[in-house]
Amino acid sequence: MGTVVIGTLIAVSGCSSGPPQAPRADSTAPVIAPGRPGEQAKTLSPQDAATAVPSPTANAADVKYVQDMVVHHRQALDMALLAPNRADSATLKGLAERISAAQGPEIQYMTTWLRDLEQQVPDHHATHDGMPGMATPEQLEALKAAKSKDFDRMFLQLMIAHHLGAIKMSEQVLINGTHMRIEELAADVSVTQSAEIRRMQEMQATL
Repeated sequence: MGTVVIGTLIAVSGCSSGPPQAPRADSTAPVIAPGRPGEQAKTLSPQDAATAVPSPTANAADVKYVQDMVVHHRQALDMALLAPNRADSATLKGLAERISAAQGPEIQYMTTWLRDLEQQVPDHHATHDGMPGMATPEQLEALKAAKSKDFDRMFLQLMIAHHLGAIKMSEQVLINGTHMRIEELAADVSVTQSAEIRRMQEMQATL
């Protein structure tokens, strides 16, 4: 009985050298889906496998993730832009600059993607009720008023929470989304921001 492996989608069928075939709805071959790092592989039914492979077609989860992440990234940029004139730590200023350098182009990519799909791009006053990791207006005002080490401590606290929220959002779209480019984006956000969280936690320990 043939086995289809998701990721490379190599269909084992004798010695055939033809192109890989996606699992058919009427196929009875078991489908093995390799887990992410640290996770075990899963056996899927052919019907489940047909929807488990990322596709170039977006669904509602993809669109909502991108719309929400535009708003999420904009707030990160707002916080990062405060660092040059308020932070005490040169290391923190460098981190804030890297955040801006990474998330600015991601915002542009996401807004272009939404427009290409004729989906609404959130305006700069879009609400973010219930969005994980977002700082409240009061917290942002306090950050704007802070200077030196007080700013550093508050910035790290808020940005760590902000990054954790982005990772949570990314994990959800990796489960529910279908678009291959959005899966790639979400995976990159998770890896990049996880590394930045570790760096910020190291910085917190020195304050």
